[in-house]
Amino acid sequence: MEAEESDSAATEQEPLEKIDQKLEEEEEQEESEEAASGSKKRVVPGIVYLGHIPPRFRPLHVRNVLSAYGEVGRVFFQAEDRFVRRKKKAAAATGGKKRSYSKDYTEGWVEFRDKRVAKRVAASLHNTPMGARRRSPFRYDLWNLKYLHRFTWSHLSEHLAFERQVRRQRLRAEVAQAKRETDFYLRNVEKGQRFLAADGDPARPDGSWAFAQRPTEQELRARKAARPGGRERARLASAQDQARSNRGLLARIFGAPPPSENMEGPSPVRDS
Repeated sequence: MEAEESDSAATEQEPLEKIDQKLEEEEEQEESEEAASGSKKRVVPGIVYLGHIPPRFRPLHVRNVLSAYGEVGRVFFQAEDRFVRRKKKAAAATGGKKRSYSKDYTEGWVEFRDKRVAKRVAASLHNTPMGARRRSPFRYDLWNLKYLHRFTWSHLSEHLAFERQVRRQRLRAEVAQAKRETDFYLRNVEKGQRFLAADGDPARPDGSWAFAQRPTEQELRARKAARPGGRERARLASAQDQARSNRGLLARIFGAPPPSENMEGPSPVRDS
């Protein structure tokens, strides 16, 4: 099974790698054509994707660090969900720590003015420490950079707008589900109040219920004993039960075969 899963994962990664290679070859071909024509190279912006953003790392930090390699344009960081932040606060409260958590980020995009600079930065800084100084809080975090081929800022805006729309639709569905559950509960409460009002006073939840209960075994025995001659039959039945139990006990003690329950006395002997 593990071999099959590894093979399937490899086959899924192969098309992505082929697509990246095709895009790189097409871009290199376009650059070579522009260089061969001798025309002035037009500057095309490029976008680098940040897959890992450590805590307390801000857009200003990445702008200051990456500006040393080239001109940086727009920077966007995706903030973490509010649910995750609330869980962090709850975990700190249970541990007895009073600390205000700042907003952290999960991923980011950085736009360079020249796509050649973006490619060079993504290739050179990938899997290298984010902090060069020894006392830097990001020294043990590594850059996770990837150059996005033919990816523009408008594509990012469309992607973020689509995610916001999906989040709103999910929120609407959750609110509608909660409203349906609340309406169902209120309808059941109303039905219960009507049922109590039909049976008696609605203010008395312990009122009498109009249903018949089957008699218990004790009640049946009491009724049989109350009949004429019932007490004698009950006393005789209890004496017989006690005698059977005594016979079985004696049989177990002395090793004799236990008497059968159906035989109440010695069987009559027929004369030949």
